[in-house]
Order: sequence, then C-alpha cells, then structure tokens
Amino acid sequence: MKLGLLHIAALVLLVLSQYGAAESTKKPAKSTYIIHMDKSNMPTTFAGHLEWYDSSLKSVSDGADMLYTYNSVLHGFSTRLTAKEAELLEKQPGILSVLPEARYELHTTRTPEFLGLEKNEALYPESNLASEVIVAVLDTGAWPELKSYDDAGLSPVPSTWKGTCEVGKTFNSSSCNNKLIGARFFSKGYEAALGPIDESMESRSPRDDDGHGTHTSTTAAGSAVPEANLFGFASGIARGMATQARLAIYKVCWLSGCFGSDIMAAMDKAVEDGVNVISMSIGGGITDYYRDTISMGAFNAMAQGILVSCSAGNSGPSPLSVANIAPWITTVGAGTLDRDFPAYVTLGNGKKYRGVSLYNGKSLSGPVPLVFGGKASSSSSGEVCFTGSLVASKVAGKIVVCDRGGNSRAQKSMVVKNAGGVGMILTNTASYGEELVADAYLLPSAALGQKAGIEIKKYISSDPTPTATIASGGTELDVQPSPVVASFSSRGPNPLNQQILKPDLIAPGVNVLAGWTGAVGPTGLDKDKRQVNFNIISGTSMSCPHVSGLAALLKAAHQDWSPAAIRSALMTTAYTKYKNGETIKDVATGSSSTPFDYGAGHVDPMAALDPGLVYDAAVEDYLRFLCALNYTSAQIKSSTNRDYSCDSSTKYNVEDLNYPSFAVPLESASSVSGGAGASSTVKYTRTLTNVGSPGTYTVSVSSQIPSVKILVEPKSLTFGNMGEKKSYTVTFTAGSMPSGTTSFASLKWSDGKHSVGSPIAISWT
Repeated sequence: MKLGLLHIAALVLLVLSQYGAAESTKKPAKSTYIIHMDKSNMPTTFAGHLEWYDSSLKSVSDGADMLYTYNSVLHGFSTRLTAKEAELLEKQPGILSVLPEARYELHTTRTPEFLGLEKNEALYPESNLASEVIVAVLDTGAWPELKSYDDAGLSPVPSTWKGTCEVGKTFNSSSCNNKLIGARFFSKGYEAALGPIDESMESRSPRDDDGHGTHTSTTAAGSAVPEANLFGFASGIARGMATQARLAIYKVCWLSGCFGSDIMAAMDKAVEDGVNVISMSIGGGITDYYRDTISMGAFNAMAQGILVSCSAGNSGPSPLSVANIAPWITTVGAGTLDRDFPAYVTLGNGKKYRGVSLYNGKSLSGPVPLVFGGKASSSSSGEVCFTGSLVASKVAGKIVVCDRGGNSRAQKSMVVKNAGGVGMILTNTASYGEELVADAYLLPSAALGQKAGIEIKKYISSDPTPTATIASGGTELDVQPSPVVASFSSRGPNPLNQQILKPDLIAPGVNVLAGWTGAVGPTGLDKDKRQVNFNIISGTSMSCPHVSGLAALLKAAHQDWSPAAIRSALMTTAYTKYKNGETIKDVATGSSSTPFDYGAGHVDPMAALDPGLVYDAAVEDYLRFLCALNYTSAQIKSSTNRDYSCDSSTKYNVEDLNYPSFAVPLESASSVSGGAGASSTVKYTRTLTNVGSPGTYTVSVSSQIPSVKILVEPKSLTFGNMGEKKSYTVTFTAGSMPSGTTSFASLKWSDGKHSVGSPIAISWT
C-alpha cells in the first residue's frame, strides 16, 4: 500500500514538473503596436527608411515582421511585439512613440429634401467641378452592384486619382467604375489580433458583409435612384449629398471591430490616393492627441487640404460623451428628419399609443393576449428579452412587452418570435426617454417611449386578461417639430479641452434611408434572410456622411478653401431655431437643446455655399494650439508628424485658436480665488476672412444670463476685398457660480445679407 502511494506521489511530481517546465517556456503574449519614427533623424548608416525601420525592429525581436509601413499621415510602421519588446524599442533613438493599437467601433431619401437640396439645384456647383471631388469612406466596404454606385453620365476618373481597385474572391476590378473609382481593404491588424479571416463568414476584400459601409458611402455621394424604399417605407428618390462626387472605399472594419493599425494604413493610402474628403463613422475612447490614431491621421490629412469628418458617437445623452474631438476634425452629432414611421398600439381598455416600426408583414387579426417579458421568464433578464430568457408556455400566441437595452432592438423581436410570441411592444426605459428609433422587425412590433411603456405595464398588472393590437401607420411626412437632437447623439462639454466646443454641428442621423448590402437582411441578424437594396438605420454614423457629402459640394464650389474654411461655412450658417423662433428641442429631455448638444446647430447646406465670412485656420494655428496645451516638441511631433518647438518667450492661448465657436470654462464659487463674490475675466481672439462681396459687418450678442458680460471689440468690421482678414476680441467677465452651472449665448456678424453665427457655451467647473 505504501509503495503504491509512493508511485502515485512520484507520478504527480513528474506531471507537475513537466507542467512547470511548459509554463516557464510559454511565450509572452504579443500585441499590435504602431511605431512612430522620427524620419528626419534617420542615421546616415542606412540607405533608406525601410532599412532603418527593419533594423530597429530586428534589434528587439528577430521574428517580428512589419504589418504596414506608413508614409503620409505618419512615418513608421506597425508590428506585433511583447510588452517587453515594445518597452525596449521605445528606448531606442529615433523612436517618437510606441503606441498599443486601439480598437474602434462603428457608430451605428428624405434628407436631400429636408436639407433643401432638391429645391435649390441651380445653386449647386457645376457638375464637372463636383465630379472632380473624391470622397473617401473608411468603413465596412461597399456592395458594388447597387444602383447607388451607378456611374451613368459621369465623366472619366479624375486625373488626380492615384488609387486602385483591389480584388479578392468576391470583388474584381469590374466592381469599380466612374462612381466607385477605387476600393481597398485593410485586414493585417485585424488578422494579427484575431487570426486569419474566415472567408465563409466575411469577405477578405472591399465587399461589404455588414451594410454599414454601403449605407454611409451612398449617403455621402450615392447616385440618384428612383423608387427607392424599404418594404414600401420612405419611398422616393434615394440620393447622396454629392451625387456627382466620386467614391473611394477603404474597408477597415470587420465583424469583430476596427483596428487602429488598419485605420492608420487606410488614412495613409487615402492621402496618397488623392482624396479630398475623408468620412469616418468610427470612434473609440478619449486620449491625448499624441496617442490618438484617428487624430494623428486626421491632422496630416488636414495638412494636405483634406477635410476629415467623423461621427460624434452614440453615447448620449450623457454629458462629456462626445468622441473624435480634435479641433482639426469636423465632429458631427445627430438630429431627426421630418419623416416618421408610426405604429399604433391599442390596449384592451381602449387606450391608444403611438410608436414607430418598419414591420410590413402580415398584421395581427385582432386583440391578442398581452404579457410583460419580466413576468414570462425564468431569468432576471426576461424584461429585456435576452436570448433564451422567455418561457414559451407563457408567451405563445401573445404580444410580449420588452424593455429597450442590453441587446439589439430587432434581436428582441426574434427572441419573442422564437418563443412563440406573435408580436412585440418595445418600451423605453429612463435611459432612452421618449426617443423612438424604427427597425424592420420580424413580427408585428412597435417601439414606444418611456411614458407609454409605464402606462402599458400598469394596464397589464391591473387587468387579469390584458390584450392589445398593433397597427402600422406607413410613412408620415412633415413631422414637426423637426429636427430634434437625437437622444443617443453624444454630447459635450469636450472631455479633453474644455475651450473647444464639440460636437461641431448636427445633421440627419435618425431613420435614414440609404443603400444596403446583399449579404445580410435589414436587421443584420443571422436568421433575417430578407434581401433589400436600401435600409433605414440610425446613429451618428448616418449624420457624419451627410456632412462629408456636403463638404464635397463646398469643395467643388470653392476649390481653394481649406478644410477649416469649409467647416466654418457649415458651422456659421447652421441654424438653432425653428421657423417659429423656438430653439431646437432635445428628445432626451423634451426641452430646448444647447450648444453642448448641437454645437453650432443643424447644418444648412444652401446657406453654407455663401457664408460671407469664414474662420480659417492653417497648420501653424494648430501647432500653436498644441503649444498652449504645453505639449513638448516630442509630443507635437507625435501628434502632427512635424518638427516644431514652442517659443518660451511667447504666450500661447488655447482661447486664440481661430475656431468658429466659443467654449468658455470659468472657475466655480468653490475654486475661484477670493470666494463666491469674485469674478473672472477671459479674452478670446478670432480672425474672419472675407469670402464674399465687400461689406461692413456689425456684431450682435444674445445671452441667457445678464450677469455674464460679453464685450466684443471692435463692434464692426469692414471688408473691401476677397480674402481680406480682420480680427476681433471677445472678453467674458462673470461672477462665480456653483460648479456645474452652464449658460449659453450666441454671437453673430451680419452685413444684412449674410449672418455669420457662433455659439457660446459658458460653464463653471
């Protein structure tokens, strides 16, 4: 017996020793890093930069290969390294930074009429000028067979185009044409992190398997397609903002996300390819500019005269939630259209509630038993109708009430259907308030606001045999008030630099009709086999390409305008009030919205074509801005790919960046020196450039709080020539207020014809 125990003990020790040996030889995990090299300081011993990059990499890792090399938006490469190797590499001379790759996520026909484009075609730039503008869309790719990519009537590809049409198993050279002039895909970072692409699941090519990229690109610059609709909803002509502009597709997002090394490579190629506008409905976390992949790429695109438009994010209505906040990026929030897709819920007690839905299948024949998901589940997640949470015997043949949140809205309807339910009522919780977003559900459904949801649940709990019916109301136009700020649209203040107001403006982003992929149904669910050419979806992902396309129109009309001038024109002509004089509403609160919600306001493209004056900015202005943030020369080079040293004898002020809006953070009563009675004064400087006819502009200021004194000097500016510049200052003097207090104002310069507006957001922190 003792001998047997000894044998067992020896065997255990042998196994443990082998396990320990295996553990000790286990290779450290590798991650992707973006290596920013100081190109100007390459040692003379190297014949070229690639040789230098390779030598630097091999000095810390014999087996590592470069995934990409970057030449335009930064100088350097990306590779896979262990944490120790990355640390060693960063210590080498000539290395500006070694940044861990960030992972980004997507921010997911009525609009031309709503924006006034249909009625004012005579004011458009000539088609031959518009067709010279190239819009790059970094997203999930394109579905090239759509009529939205038809090139009928377009001239040959512009001579400025240097790109290509990359091929793959599902994408060939004929997939491109004179509308869709180029397409590339970037998967090295994605595959390095997650392994080779499973081509039975997604296309290793520019083809769009998701739908998001097709939707955003056709929104920006899709060709006009008559009789477009989704199951009969929103029927009409679907067209992009800039129908004559060319599209270049850069697929950087895949089933499991968008990776920083791929995004950087795509931006690098887009600049080399000769695009004029970059549209990115992608976002991630907030970090300093010298560590932000999108910000770094956008700066160098801007320096080449390319406007970069990005979505603000879908994390609203929480404050400080806005993304893509660099001042050289145009940041776009979302508003609604004047179009809706009503659906009506009638309860057994006769009460009727209005919601929205894009369901177009067989209707319910009459009153149906009604049940709340939370009472028809064996789990704690029944109220939100998670997969597998509903008990079939309790929901079969019934309409199920599901709370919004936790999983996708359309997926909830599939959960109900799989459990035997015949309909769904989706009810908002406090997080979503009264915001209604329509979806192409797979069974009779209606999405309702929080207030209606509360009443329906009261009815269910008070009636022993509750019933309901659901009926579609089709498409409704001229819905008022419109626009309203979408609840999901991310909000300011700017979480990184409070003196820069973000978002910049809002554009249509709710229930937008545009092109769709043939790879998935309109809900994107695996079991949704319906094939559509157009889909209706929502998000700041949808508002961003509206502004990208409008920027293309402005670029065509004013070819010498800088990205800052184009953004200024879009911002200073945006509107913040309805025709009746009331401020644009916020659907999250039901009250008036503020510049922290809408920035400068809702885009007005026809006014933007002739803004009168613009707030222009060049590379030097942004470099001085970084000096004001106390960036070191190394941090500035990492942010901008430029050698620049801040002058120690110069006083740099963030407030002096020539931005079209004003954000004024002031000290609160608890922090200001001198206590609650003390006041603080801050001065901002701005410069206006005349882009219209000669004239004299006078300034007016409106403010919510009379105790905040706003002094503009001088009070009038006279411009005699095109391109003439005049500066002015704005001095804010205010008493201290409790922390968290906000106040808003507006500043306008007018010559009687043009109104050049700027929002003012004042906050005490």
